[in-house]
Amino acid sequence: MLNSLQNPLSFLGRLLIALLFVPAGFSKIAGFAGTVGYISSKGVPLPEVAAAIAIAVELGLGLLLLIGLQTRWAALGIALFTVVITFIFHAFWSVPAEQVMMQQQAFFKNIAVVGGLLTIAAWGAGAWSADAKLKG
Repeated sequence: MLNSLQNPLSFLGRLLIALLFVPAGFSKIAGFAGTVGYISSKGVPLPEVAAAIAIAVELGLGLLLLIGLQTRWAALGIALFTVVITFIFHAFWSVPAEQVMMQQQAFFKNIAVVGGLLTIAAWGAGAWSADAKLKG
């Protein structure tokens, strides 16, 4: 039975993960100055460049993931980005005690998302994707 659900589940999985990234990319464009300020507050060098990279990854690679185009590479790119930003923005080991639980949850949520992205990178987008259509 689950084999017959493979294509819709693959599509739904890509859609749900893309929903984490695509709206975040749009919001970073809309609030670019605030995004740069937040990135700067974490001590990241060249915060404008970092914000542009975040937009490119979240919006650009997120849309590729959503439609299933160059899916494996898009998933790997987003996974790498997510690992890097997780250690910068959710460093639960270095925040005040009242923030530890929230930051720890965000940290491990992101690590779980990386796991999902790596699964997509390993297995591909499925038949309901641009990659499958282009393959023929």
